[in-house]
Amino acid sequence: MEYSEKVMDHFMNPRNVGEMENPSGVGTVGNAKCGDIMKVYLDIENGVIKDAKFKTFGCGAAVATSSMATELVKGKSVQEALEVTNKAVMEALDGLPPVKVHCSCLAEEALHAALWDYAQKNGIVIEGLKEPVDDIEHLHDLPEEA
Repeated sequence: MEYSEKVMDHFMNPRNVGEMENPSGVGTVGNAKCGDIMKVYLDIENGVIKDAKFKTFGCGAAVATSSMATELVKGKSVQEALEVTNKAVMEALDGLPPVKVHCSCLAEEALHAALWDYAQKNGIVIEGLKEPVDDIEHLHDLPEEA
């Protein structure tokens, strides 16, 4: 299995690892099939993501996608953060092997779950944000070649 240099860099030197005290939003998502679990913490002020942290239990690709996803949302508005999709995460990492595409879906869903938590706590609606799921196994049902 070939990983890009960026994937290896974010796996060996993950950014934003850890927990956050009093986060604005927290999202936890898992994938029962592979056993990966990802937790994303967001610090949001005036609708802008000031900081993002993550804790991931999973393979190297799961760690790398969490790291990249948190990097991509820092400094973005809540609305812009919604545009950080699994495809955006994969592109930023210069691609993932097909069998690891689900890891980027996990990163997207954990991020969206944290945004959902933030919206719920603040009684706001984030345009285009759907209620998160706990397990992404059947969510995307991506073909293996995706």
